[in-house]
Amino acid sequence: MGMDIGGADAPWRAASAQWFTERLRHSATFAAFLVDDPALGTVASAVGACDAHAPGPADPSGLHGHVARVSTDPRRRRRGRARVCLDALLARFREEARVTVVDLNATADGAALYESYGFEAPRHPALRLRTARAPR
Repeated sequence: MGMDIGGADAPWRAASAQWFTERLRHSATFAAFLVDDPALGTVASAVGACDAHAPGPADPSGLHGHVARVSTDPRRRRRGRARVCLDALLARFREEARVTVVDLNATADGAALYESYGFEAPRHPALRLRTARAPR
């Protein structure tokens, strides 16, 4: 998403591995779908998790899905692989988790894909406050 990801020893990598390991134990609220290529290995993925939010009139269950990562190897883009992964993730949210709201953050490259599913800007803008600097 336009960020420097650092080297193989970047601190976020260990935290990410720990996060994924923990989420994999909770299949009711986490899912990851991958497409493998015989020559390159994993070339596309979509990852998502469910979070409980306070229920409200427009969202009675309060359960939200969040599409955390959709990515495609640049050598295999524009061939429908991310769409296959996203289809599976959204079906899982809808049919198994029964979420009523799905959120994501889109890059300019991915926005058209998400808009084709009906994703749109929320009625109320999302804002973010970072309370501490991330370690380098």
